[in-house]
Amino acid sequence: MSTVTIEAGRHTVEVARAEKVLFPAAGGAPEVTKAGLAAYYRDIAPYALPHLKDRPLMLEIHPDGIDGPRFMQKNVPRHYPQWISRAELPKEGGTVTHVLANSAETLVYLAGQGCTTLHRWLARADRPRQPDRLVFDLDPVSDDFRPVRRAAQRLGELLDELELPWAPMTSGSRGLHLVVPLDRRADVDDVRDFARDVAGTLAARYPRELTTEPRKADRGKRLYLDVLRNGYAQTAVAPWSVRPLPGAPVAAPVSREALDDPELGARRWTLANALEQARTDPWAGLPARGRSLGPAGRRLRALRS
Repeated sequence: MSTVTIEAGRHTVEVARAEKVLFPAAGGAPEVTKAGLAAYYRDIAPYALPHLKDRPLMLEIHPDGIDGPRFMQKNVPRHYPQWISRAELPKEGGTVTHVLANSAETLVYLAGQGCTTLHRWLARADRPRQPDRLVFDLDPVSDDFRPVRRAAQRLGELLDELELPWAPMTSGSRGLHLVVPLDRRADVDDVRDFARDVAGTLAARYPRELTTEPRKADRGKRLYLDVLRNGYAQTAVAPWSVRPLPGAPVAAPVSREALDDPELGARRWTLANALEQARTDPWAGLPARGRSLGPAGRRLRALRS
């Protein structure tokens, strides 16, 4: 198989086995080769990098395509070029050296390694225990997206009561994420506990529709409000990442108003049209500076009392 070169950032990146099909043609969508995936990440880089900068990553890699073996990679392999940024962070019994995707050329190189999807920490590497993002993952029991839109609207209303900014993102899989920017003051354990209490409050308001039960057998037909991604060293799929599913769907930020659209779905945007969505700047209304959880916590305790 051939090797192609792609200009990205300050480097020319070689993509080996460029014509290797990673996403077979499916449902009217054309096949996507490794070169096609690399070109997507080069083009989406201006929109993706602000959500990735200085964040440790877990890489989802499909070297033989999405129908082949998968592995999740945390440690940076020795053969990765030195111009790729890294961060060594503590784990139980040692450390892990993570990739930091701080440049377009890094995104292209990772795609050339068969990395389809970037899963990011919710904290930055310099202060790994102080997240600047909180994520609610709305996980439905079926592919019907109406309960997801309804749950997102209700969660958004609760976050408005708590005077916290938020923005939605289709997961590219089945559900939807609501993202809250934080000011990096709260410890990760406090953030996780706050997210759990918010989810519990909402589930108590709508007990027939929503649940915080982690066991699938205990959920019934209710949508699961997942907050486990807010723990230390946990990850959430990064905005504009491609998911390893037929048609190459993308985790796409959307506006709040999009939640009113009955055509909205978890896989509405794909590698073929995500750049068009990115250019609309769907999170333009999200403040640049995150909020403190202190006032929001007091408001939540008042609601729960």
